[in-house]
Amino acid sequence: MLTTHMMDTLVSAADKEAALIALLEVPENAKHEACRKLASLGTQASVAPLAAMLEDARLSHMARYALERIPAPEAAAALRDALPKLSGALKVGVIASLGARDDDASVSALAGLIGDDDAAVARAAAAAIRKLGDADLVIFGKEMSDSASDQHVFQTARKLGWTMIGFVAKIEAIDFAARTIRVRRMTDQGTEVVNGCLPAVISVLKDINEPKYPTFIGIRKAAKAEIPVWSLADLGLSAAAVAPKTTVSGHRELPKREGSAEIIEGTSAQEQAARLVARLLEEKVL
Repeated sequence: MLTTHMMDTLVSAADKEAALIALLEVPENAKHEACRKLASLGTQASVAPLAAMLEDARLSHMARYALERIPAPEAAAALRDALPKLSGALKVGVIASLGARDDDASVSALAGLIGDDDAAVARAAAAAIRKLGDADLVIFGKEMSDSASDQHVFQTARKLGWTMIGFVAKIEAIDFAARTIRVRRMTDQGTEVVNGCLPAVISVLKDINEPKYPTFIGIRKAAKAEIPVWSLADLGLSAAAVAPKTTVSGHRELPKREGSAEIIEGTSAQEQAARLVARLLEEKVL
């Protein structure tokens, strides 16, 4: 069987890509390594076999890792085509990958997915937290990436009746025995230290911690982890309870700004300044 070490001896990029694609048909650990390498070597030829892995809960994240980075437009199209076939964490992952590609053609597809308003998300989140039963601290990101809104965080805390602290840049101390938490949060004026009571809901900024590169063993454990999927019935909710009260009727990009630049030439700074003033007077700016 071909190994990634043996492929390093192959001369052409096309040969390497073909060998990596072949590895996508072998045991799972080899597929992970193949996806990593296809992220930098992959072309249109790699898209179909990678797209076939998007529905596999154990392999979807590595397939997305490669498709995010393959510049061929077919890679973005494969991610878009997968959206109707996926749900839950797999669908969220593909949405994040499309966002990472910054692909204009994906805007309309993503806009059509914006259907949950903040109140509906908060009702479902609060019900899931109650079902867990033993949670004392719930951590949200700064906002929902699909709607650029953070109101679901505050509404979840309100529905639970818990302490709410937003824009947390650092968790300084947690005392579960004393039921207290101390954080450093960002404001427009600077930072402030806030003390609160547990249980609490907090929203954190992207610099809350230093990213860590996962080990191979860590990746394997994550791939085998079973994430529970709860239905509305499991949470004691009806479809009407989480039906959005608002809908998105359309999406329109901001108009692109157009302009031109002119370089003022001159043999000296004084000459350039004089020509600049004359040009501004000509345009009636001065």
